[in-house]
Amino acid sequence: MRYAFRVQPARPLVRQVVRLLLAALMLASYSAASQADALYVICHPSVSLSAGDLRDVFLGEKQYAGSVRLTLADNSAASAAFLEKVLKMDSAKYQMAWTKKSFRDGVNPPWVSVHDTAALEYVRRAPGACSYITRPPGPGVVVIAVY
Repeated sequence: MRYAFRVQPARPLVRQVVRLLLAALMLASYSAASQADALYVICHPSVSLSAGDLRDVFLGEKQYAGSVRLTLADNSAASAAFLEKVLKMDSAKYQMAWTKKSFRDGVNPPWVSVHDTAALEYVRRAPGACSYITRPPGPGVVVIAVY
């Protein structure tokens, strides 16, 4: 004897729940992607810079903000976005610029941090420090620009 099984169509309530879950997942992924795209250029509160100064600062052309000596930190986790959005150059060109600057003028290239937390802590504790991160910085630093 053969038995035939009929597949029951999904109930309307189950369909609605599935749709809501899919919509929530899409919204969460869109929100995370938009936050990941943000780039915050930050400095120690002792530093007074404008967004127009950033290119000169991160290429070593401007080494003081008033009487404060600037110390820079590159964030390796966000360096590709920083180079593209702020300096408008690739990594090889940036490295070449700092190599020339260090040999020609004796200026040290930026310290390199591994991630946002290390860059943020460096900027918080070192007067004259500037860096960039991919998440909102919170208190203790000044946001110079958001890209």
